[in-house]
Amino acid sequence: MITVADALARCLALVSALPAEAVPLRRADGRWMAAPAVATRDQPPFAASAMDGYAVAAGVQPGDSFTVVGEAGAGHAFTGTVGPGQAVRIFTGAPVPAGAEHVVIQEDVTRDGNRITVKPGLDAGTNIRPLGQDFRAGASLSPRLLRPNDLCLLAAMNIPTVQVTRKPVVAIIATGDELVMPGEVPRDDQIIASNAFTLAALVERAGGEARMLPIAKDTPAELAAVMALADGTDLIVTIGGASVGDHDIVAQVAEGLGMERAFYKIAMRPGKPLMAGRLRGVPMLGLPGNPVSSIVCAHLFMLPMLRAMLGDPAPEPRTLRATLAMDLPANGPRAHYMRARLSSGGDLPRITPFDRQDSALITILTEADALLIRPVAEGPMLAGAEVAYLPL
Repeated sequence: MITVADALARCLALVSALPAEAVPLRRADGRWMAAPAVATRDQPPFAASAMDGYAVAAGVQPGDSFTVVGEAGAGHAFTGTVGPGQAVRIFTGAPVPAGAEHVVIQEDVTRDGNRITVKPGLDAGTNIRPLGQDFRAGASLSPRLLRPNDLCLLAAMNIPTVQVTRKPVVAIIATGDELVMPGEVPRDDQIIASNAFTLAALVERAGGEARMLPIAKDTPAELAAVMALADGTDLIVTIGGASVGDHDIVAQVAEGLGMERAFYKIAMRPGKPLMAGRLRGVPMLGLPGNPVSSIVCAHLFMLPMLRAMLGDPAPEPRTLRATLAMDLPANGPRAHYMRARLSSGGDLPRITPFDRQDSALITILTEADALLIRPVAEGPMLAGAEVAYLPL
Protein backbone atom coordinates (compact mmCIF):
# COMPACT_ATOMS: atom_id res chain seq x y z
CA MET A 1 0.00 0.00 0.00
CA ILE A 2 1.18 3.51 -0.76
CA THR A 3 0.45 6.69 1.18
CA VAL A 4 -2.34 9.10 0.37
CA ALA A 5 0.20 11.75 -0.63
CA ASP A 6 1.97 9.32 -2.98
CA ALA A 7 -1.33 8.20 -4.51
CA LEU A 8 -2.40 11.81 -5.08
CA ALA A 9 0.92 12.64 -6.74
CA ARG A 10 0.53 9.65 -9.07
CA CYS A 11 -3.06 10.60 -9.89
CA LEU A 12 -2.05 14.16 -10.74
CA ALA A 13 0.81 12.87 -12.90
CA LEU A 14 -1.81 11.18 -15.10
CA VAL A 15 -3.54 14.45 -16.07
CA SER A 16 -2.73 17.84 -17.55
CA ALA A 17 -4.64 20.99 -18.43
CA LEU A 18 -7.04 20.57 -21.35
CA PRO A 19 -7.06 22.84 -24.42
CA ALA A 20 -8.77 26.23 -24.32
CA GLU A 21 -11.94 27.39 -26.02
CA ALA A 22 -13.53 30.81 -26.41
CA VAL A 23 -16.91 31.32 -24.72
CA PRO A 24 -19.16 34.38 -24.52
CA LEU A 25 -18.80 36.33 -21.30
CA ARG A 26 -22.37 35.39 -20.37
CA ARG A 27 -21.32 31.71 -20.18
CA ALA A 28 -17.94 32.20 -18.50
CA ASP A 29 -18.98 32.10 -14.84
CA GLY A 30 -17.37 29.19 -13.00
CA ARG A 31 -14.96 28.45 -15.85
CA TRP A 32 -11.15 28.46 -15.62
CA MET A 33 -9.43 31.17 -17.62
CA ALA A 34 -6.76 29.68 -19.85
CA ALA A 35 -4.94 32.92 -20.75
CA PRO A 36 -4.70 36.48 -19.40
CA ALA A 37 -7.41 38.90 -20.53
CA VAL A 38 -6.13 42.34 -21.61
CA ALA A 39 -8.17 45.54 -21.25
CA THR A 40 -8.85 47.35 -24.52
CA ARG A 41 -9.69 50.70 -22.90
CA ASP A 42 -9.18 52.78 -19.77
CA GLN A 43 -11.68 52.64 -16.90
CA PRO A 44 -13.13 55.15 -16.48
CA PRO A 45 -12.46 56.18 -20.09
CA PHE A 46 -12.72 59.86 -19.11
CA ALA A 47 -12.56 61.96 -15.96
CA ALA A 48 -15.99 61.35 -14.42
CA SER A 49 -18.05 62.98 -11.74
CA ALA A 50 -18.27 60.94 -8.56
CA MET A 51 -21.30 62.88 -7.25
CA ASP A 52 -24.34 64.82 -8.34
CA GLY A 53 -23.46 68.53 -8.23
CA TYR A 54 -21.87 71.31 -10.27
CA ALA A 55 -18.63 71.23 -12.26
CA VAL A 56 -16.56 74.40 -11.79
CA ALA A 57 -12.98 75.56 -12.23
CA ALA A 58 -10.34 74.96 -9.56
CA GLY A 59 -9.95 77.19 -6.51
CA VAL A 60 -13.63 77.30 -5.48
CA GLN A 61 -14.30 78.81 -2.04
CA PRO A 62 -17.38 79.21 0.19
CA GLY A 63 -19.37 82.24 -0.92
CA ASP A 64 -18.34 81.98 -4.58
CA SER A 65 -21.17 82.38 -7.07
CA PHE A 66 -21.48 80.82 -10.54
CA THR A 67 -23.75 80.95 -13.55
CA VAL A 68 -25.06 77.57 -14.67
CA VAL A 69 -24.41 77.32 -18.41
CA GLY A 70 -25.32 73.73 -19.18
CA GLU A 71 -25.84 70.16 -18.00
CA ALA A 72 -23.89 66.88 -18.21
CA GLY A 73 -25.38 63.45 -17.55
CA ALA A 74 -24.15 59.88 -17.86
CA GLY A 75 -23.97 59.26 -21.59
CA HIS A 76 -24.64 62.92 -22.33
CA ALA A 77 -21.46 65.00 -22.20
CA PHE A 78 -21.39 68.80 -22.06
CA THR A 79 -19.42 69.71 -25.17
CA GLY A 80 -18.48 73.25 -24.22
CA THR A 81 -15.79 74.60 -21.88
CA VAL A 82 -16.38 75.80 -18.33
CA GLY A 83 -15.00 79.31 -18.00
CA PRO A 84 -14.42 81.55 -14.96
CA GLY A 85 -17.60 82.16 -13.02
CA GLN A 86 -19.41 79.36 -14.84
CA ALA A 87 -20.77 76.01 -13.69
CA VAL A 88 -22.27 72.96 -15.36
CA ARG A 89 -24.94 70.93 -13.64
CA ILE A 90 -23.46 67.42 -13.56
CA PHE A 91 -24.62 63.97 -12.48
CA THR A 92 -22.74 60.94 -11.21
CA GLY A 93 -20.85 59.15 -13.98
CA ALA A 94 -20.97 62.03 -16.45
CA PRO A 95 -17.76 63.22 -18.16
CA VAL A 96 -16.24 66.26 -16.46
CA PRO A 97 -16.35 69.17 -18.94
CA ALA A 98 -13.19 70.85 -20.23
CA GLY A 99 -12.07 73.60 -17.90
CA ALA A 100 -13.65 72.03 -14.80
CA GLU A 101 -11.46 70.61 -12.02
CA HIS A 102 -13.91 70.42 -9.11
CA VAL A 103 -17.42 69.07 -8.64
CA VAL A 104 -19.24 70.86 -5.85
CA ILE A 105 -21.84 68.46 -4.48
CA GLN A 106 -25.39 69.71 -4.72
CA GLU A 107 -25.79 69.77 -0.92
CA ASP A 108 -23.02 72.38 -0.71
CA VAL A 109 -24.76 75.03 -2.84
CA THR A 110 -27.90 77.11 -2.93
CA ARG A 111 -29.48 77.75 -6.31
CA ASP A 112 -31.60 80.64 -7.49
CA GLY A 113 -32.56 80.34 -11.12
CA ASN A 114 -29.36 79.85 -13.10
CA ARG A 115 -27.12 81.05 -10.24
CA ILE A 116 -25.54 78.90 -7.54
CA THR A 117 -23.70 80.04 -4.42
CA VAL A 118 -21.30 77.83 -2.49
CA LYS A 119 -22.28 77.37 1.17
CA PRO A 120 -19.88 77.28 4.14
CA GLY A 121 -18.42 73.85 4.99
CA LEU A 122 -17.46 73.05 1.40
CA ASP A 123 -16.41 69.43 0.85
CA ALA A 124 -12.61 69.43 0.39
CA GLY A 125 -12.57 66.62 -2.20
CA THR A 126 -12.69 67.26 -5.93
CA ASN A 127 -15.36 64.54 -6.36
CA ILE A 128 -13.81 63.57 -9.69
CA ARG A 129 -12.73 60.09 -10.68
CA PRO A 130 -9.68 60.54 -12.92
CA LEU A 131 -9.35 58.83 -16.29
CA GLY A 132 -7.98 55.30 -15.80
CA GLN A 133 -8.43 55.39 -12.02
CA ASP A 134 -9.55 51.74 -11.98
CA PHE A 135 -7.35 50.34 -14.76
CA ARG A 136 -5.63 51.44 -17.96
CA ALA A 137 -5.77 49.94 -21.42
CA GLY A 138 -3.31 47.05 -21.53
CA ALA A 139 -3.92 45.99 -17.91
CA SER A 140 -4.52 42.25 -17.60
CA LEU A 141 -6.56 39.83 -15.52
CA SER A 142 -4.54 36.70 -14.78
CA PRO A 143 -5.94 33.17 -15.29
CA ARG A 144 -8.27 32.12 -12.49
CA LEU A 145 -11.55 30.43 -11.70
CA LEU A 146 -13.98 33.07 -12.89
CA ARG A 147 -16.45 34.43 -10.36
CA PRO A 148 -19.39 36.78 -11.00
CA ASN A 149 -17.29 39.78 -9.87
CA ASP A 150 -14.61 38.88 -12.43
CA LEU A 151 -17.21 39.04 -15.20
CA CYS A 152 -17.92 42.66 -14.26
CA LEU A 153 -14.23 43.50 -14.68
CA LEU A 154 -13.95 41.64 -17.99
CA ALA A 155 -17.02 43.43 -19.34
CA ALA A 156 -15.58 46.81 -18.28
CA MET A 157 -12.39 45.85 -20.13
CA ASN A 158 -14.61 45.53 -23.23
CA ILE A 159 -13.90 41.81 -23.57
CA PRO A 160 -16.95 40.01 -25.06
CA THR A 161 -15.45 36.51 -25.10
CA VAL A 162 -12.91 34.85 -22.83
CA GLN A 163 -10.51 31.95 -23.29
CA VAL A 164 -11.36 29.17 -20.82
CA THR A 165 -10.24 25.58 -20.38
CA ARG A 166 -12.52 23.08 -22.05
CA LYS A 167 -14.74 21.21 -19.60
CA PRO A 168 -13.41 17.70 -18.85
CA VAL A 169 -15.85 14.97 -19.85
CA VAL A 170 -15.89 12.27 -17.18
CA ALA A 171 -17.27 8.79 -17.81
CA ILE A 172 -18.73 7.23 -14.64
CA ILE A 173 -19.14 3.45 -14.66
CA ALA A 174 -20.78 1.63 -11.76
CA THR A 175 -20.05 -2.11 -11.74
CA GLY A 176 -21.69 -5.11 -10.11
CA ASP A 177 -24.45 -7.67 -10.58
CA GLU A 178 -25.98 -6.45 -7.33
CA LEU A 179 -26.78 -2.97 -8.65
CA VAL A 180 -29.98 -1.57 -10.13
CA MET A 181 -30.93 2.01 -10.87
CA PRO A 182 -33.24 4.08 -8.62
CA GLY A 183 -36.86 3.43 -9.52
CA GLU A 184 -36.30 -0.19 -10.54
CA VAL A 185 -37.56 -3.09 -8.44
CA PRO A 186 -34.50 -4.84 -7.00
CA ARG A 187 -34.37 -8.50 -6.14
CA ASP A 188 -33.83 -9.41 -2.51
CA ASP A 189 -30.09 -9.76 -3.17
CA GLN A 190 -29.69 -6.42 -4.99
CA ILE A 191 -29.11 -2.82 -3.93
CA ILE A 192 -29.66 0.57 -5.51
CA ALA A 193 -26.73 2.15 -7.36
CA SER A 194 -26.26 5.40 -5.44
CA ASN A 195 -22.61 6.45 -5.66
CA ALA A 196 -22.69 7.53 -9.30
CA PHE A 197 -25.18 10.31 -8.61
CA THR A 198 -22.93 11.95 -6.04
CA LEU A 199 -19.87 11.54 -8.26
CA ALA A 200 -21.68 13.10 -11.22
CA ALA A 201 -22.76 16.06 -9.08
CA LEU A 202 -19.21 16.51 -7.79
CA VAL A 203 -17.85 16.47 -11.35
CA GLU A 204 -20.33 19.10 -12.50
CA ARG A 205 -19.84 21.33 -9.47
CA ALA A 206 -16.09 21.22 -10.14
CA GLY A 207 -16.62 22.42 -13.70
CA GLY A 208 -16.68 19.14 -15.61
CA GLU A 209 -19.29 17.30 -17.64
CA ALA A 210 -20.43 13.97 -16.20
CA ARG A 211 -21.47 11.10 -18.45
CA MET A 212 -23.15 8.30 -16.45
CA LEU A 213 -22.77 5.09 -18.43
CA PRO A 214 -24.91 1.93 -17.98
CA ILE A 215 -24.21 -0.30 -15.00
CA ALA A 216 -21.61 -2.92 -15.98
CA LYS A 217 -22.39 -6.45 -14.83
CA ASP A 218 -19.67 -8.71 -13.45
CA THR A 219 -18.57 -10.31 -16.72
CA PRO A 220 -15.47 -9.30 -18.68
CA ALA A 221 -17.44 -8.98 -21.91
CA GLU A 222 -20.05 -6.61 -20.47
CA LEU A 223 -17.53 -4.51 -18.59
CA ALA A 224 -15.42 -4.18 -21.75
CA ALA A 225 -18.52 -3.18 -23.71
CA VAL A 226 -19.41 -0.45 -21.23
CA MET A 227 -15.83 0.77 -21.11
CA ALA A 228 -15.95 1.12 -24.90
CA LEU A 229 -18.74 3.67 -24.41
CA ALA A 230 -16.20 5.88 -22.62
CA ASP A 231 -14.34 6.59 -25.87
CA GLY A 232 -13.87 10.32 -26.33
CA THR A 233 -13.99 11.17 -22.64
CA ASP A 234 -11.17 12.80 -20.69
CA LEU A 235 -11.35 10.74 -17.48
CA ILE A 236 -12.81 7.30 -16.76
CA VAL A 237 -14.06 6.68 -13.22
CA THR A 238 -15.18 3.19 -12.26
CA ILE A 239 -17.06 2.32 -9.08
CA GLY A 240 -16.49 -1.08 -7.47
CA GLY A 241 -14.74 -4.14 -8.73
CA ALA A 242 -11.27 -2.84 -7.93
CA SER A 243 -10.59 -5.22 -5.04
CA VAL A 244 -9.24 -8.78 -5.23
CA GLY A 245 -12.39 -10.92 -4.93
CA ASP A 246 -13.47 -13.41 -7.58
CA HIS A 247 -16.01 -10.90 -8.94
CA ASP A 248 -13.71 -7.87 -8.80
CA ILE A 249 -12.71 -7.75 -12.44
CA VAL A 250 -12.14 -4.06 -13.21
CA ALA A 251 -8.35 -4.28 -13.05
CA GLN A 252 -8.32 -7.53 -15.03
CA VAL A 253 -10.50 -6.17 -17.83
CA ALA A 254 -8.83 -2.76 -17.93
CA GLU A 255 -5.37 -4.29 -18.15
CA GLY A 256 -6.60 -6.61 -20.88
CA LEU A 257 -7.65 -3.47 -22.77
CA GLY A 258 -4.18 -1.98 -22.34
CA MET A 259 -4.38 -0.07 -19.06
CA GLU A 260 -1.03 0.99 -17.58
CA ARG A 261 -1.55 0.83 -13.82
CA ALA A 262 -0.10 3.65 -11.73
CA PHE A 263 -0.88 2.07 -8.35
CA TYR A 264 -3.29 -0.17 -6.48
CA LYS A 265 -4.25 0.08 -2.78
CA ILE A 266 -3.57 2.98 -0.47
CA ALA A 267 -3.00 3.22 3.28
CA MET A 268 -6.22 5.06 4.15
CA ARG A 269 -9.66 4.43 5.54
CA PRO A 270 -12.19 4.48 4.14
CA GLY A 271 -10.93 3.73 0.64
CA LYS A 272 -8.12 1.16 0.68
CA PRO A 273 -8.96 -0.54 -2.70
CA LEU A 274 -8.22 2.45 -4.93
CA MET A 275 -6.66 2.04 -8.36
CA ALA A 276 -5.41 4.49 -10.99
CA GLY A 277 -3.76 4.28 -14.36
CA ARG A 278 -4.07 5.19 -18.01
CA LEU A 279 -6.35 3.33 -20.43
CA ARG A 280 -5.54 3.92 -24.09
CA GLY A 281 -4.13 7.32 -23.20
CA VAL A 282 -7.08 8.33 -20.99
CA PRO A 283 -6.60 8.70 -17.21
CA MET A 284 -8.59 6.14 -15.25
CA LEU A 285 -9.52 6.11 -11.56
CA GLY A 286 -10.96 2.97 -9.98
CA LEU A 287 -12.95 3.88 -6.87
CA PRO A 288 -14.15 1.44 -4.20
CA GLY A 289 -17.74 0.27 -4.46
CA ASN A 290 -18.58 1.13 -0.87
CA PRO A 291 -20.60 4.39 -1.00
CA VAL A 292 -18.71 6.36 1.63
CA SER A 293 -15.33 5.05 0.49
CA SER A 294 -15.97 6.05 -3.12
CA ILE A 295 -17.18 9.54 -2.20
CA VAL A 296 -14.30 10.22 0.22
CA CYS A 297 -11.83 9.05 -2.44
CA ALA A 298 -13.56 11.28 -4.99
CA HIS A 299 -12.89 14.31 -2.78
CA LEU A 300 -9.26 13.31 -2.27
CA PHE A 301 -8.33 12.14 -5.79
CA MET A 302 -11.00 12.67 -8.45
CA LEU A 303 -11.62 16.35 -7.73
CA PRO A 304 -7.90 17.27 -7.67
CA MET A 305 -7.51 15.50 -11.02
CA LEU A 306 -10.38 17.52 -12.44
CA ARG A 307 -8.96 20.77 -11.07
CA ALA A 308 -5.62 20.00 -12.69
CA MET A 309 -7.34 19.29 -16.01
CA LEU A 310 -9.10 22.65 -15.74
CA GLY A 311 -5.80 24.47 -15.22
CA ASP A 312 -5.80 25.02 -11.45
CA PRO A 313 -2.12 25.53 -10.51
CA ALA A 314 -2.79 24.19 -6.99
CA PRO A 315 -5.28 21.34 -7.44
CA GLU A 316 -4.53 19.47 -4.21
CA PRO A 317 -7.22 19.26 -1.50
CA ARG A 318 -7.27 22.40 0.61
CA THR A 319 -7.20 21.43 4.28
CA LEU A 320 -8.18 23.77 7.11
CA ARG A 321 -7.58 23.80 10.87
CA ALA A 322 -10.00 23.21 13.73
CA THR A 323 -9.99 22.48 17.44
CA LEU A 324 -10.78 18.91 18.45
CA ALA A 325 -13.92 18.78 20.60
CA MET A 326 -13.34 15.36 22.17
CA ASP A 327 -10.57 12.92 23.11
CA LEU A 328 -9.58 10.35 20.48
CA PRO A 329 -7.59 7.12 20.79
CA ALA A 330 -4.42 6.44 18.80
CA ASN A 331 -4.82 5.90 15.07
CA GLY A 332 -3.71 2.74 13.27
CA PRO A 333 -1.50 2.02 10.24
CA ARG A 334 -3.77 3.80 7.73
CA ALA A 335 -4.66 7.48 7.50
CA HIS A 336 -8.22 7.87 8.72
CA TYR A 337 -10.61 10.40 7.18
CA MET A 338 -13.30 10.56 9.83
CA ARG A 339 -16.73 11.96 9.07
CA ALA A 340 -17.18 14.91 11.41
CA ARG A 341 -19.35 17.90 12.24
CA LEU A 342 -18.12 21.49 12.64
CA SER A 343 -19.44 23.98 15.19
CA SER A 344 -18.50 27.52 16.11
CA GLY A 345 -15.54 28.00 18.43
CA GLY A 346 -13.01 30.70 19.27
CA ASP A 347 -10.30 31.47 16.74
CA LEU A 348 -10.94 28.10 15.08
CA PRO A 349 -14.11 26.06 14.60
CA ARG A 350 -14.64 23.01 16.79
CA ILE A 351 -14.73 19.60 15.12
CA THR A 352 -16.46 16.50 16.46
CA PRO A 353 -16.15 13.13 14.69
CA PHE A 354 -19.22 10.94 14.61
CA ASP A 355 -19.20 7.92 16.90
CA ARG A 356 -20.08 5.61 14.01
CA GLN A 357 -17.50 5.59 11.22
CA ASP A 358 -18.66 2.51 9.30
CA SER A 359 -18.01 3.27 5.63
CA ALA A 360 -21.41 1.90 4.60
CA LEU A 361 -23.34 4.57 6.53
CA ILE A 362 -24.57 7.07 3.95
CA THR A 363 -26.71 8.89 6.50
CA ILE A 364 -23.62 9.81 8.53
CA LEU A 365 -21.99 11.20 5.40
CA THR A 366 -24.99 13.40 4.67
CA GLU A 367 -24.78 14.87 8.19
CA ALA A 368 -21.03 15.48 7.99
CA ASP A 369 -19.59 18.77 6.80
CA ALA A 370 -15.93 17.83 7.27
CA LEU A 371 -13.43 14.98 7.17
CA LEU A 372 -11.18 14.96 10.23
CA ILE A 373 -7.73 13.78 9.09
CA ARG A 374 -5.91 11.33 11.36
CA PRO A 375 -2.35 10.67 10.09
CA VAL A 376 -0.87 7.17 10.04
CA ALA A 377 0.08 5.94 13.55
CA GLU A 378 -0.91 9.22 15.20
CA GLY A 379 -0.99 8.92 18.99
CA PRO A 380 -3.96 9.65 21.24
CA MET A 381 -5.42 13.14 20.81
CA LEU A 382 -6.92 15.23 23.59
CA ALA A 383 -9.83 17.63 23.27
CA GLY A 384 -8.51 21.11 22.50
CA ALA A 385 -5.77 19.91 20.14
CA GLU A 386 -5.49 21.62 16.78
CA VAL A 387 -6.20 19.25 13.90
CA ALA A 388 -6.52 19.30 10.11
CA TYR A 389 -9.76 18.73 8.27
CA LEU A 390 -11.10 18.75 4.74
CA PRO A 391 -14.40 20.62 4.28
CA LEU A 392 -17.21 18.75 2.55
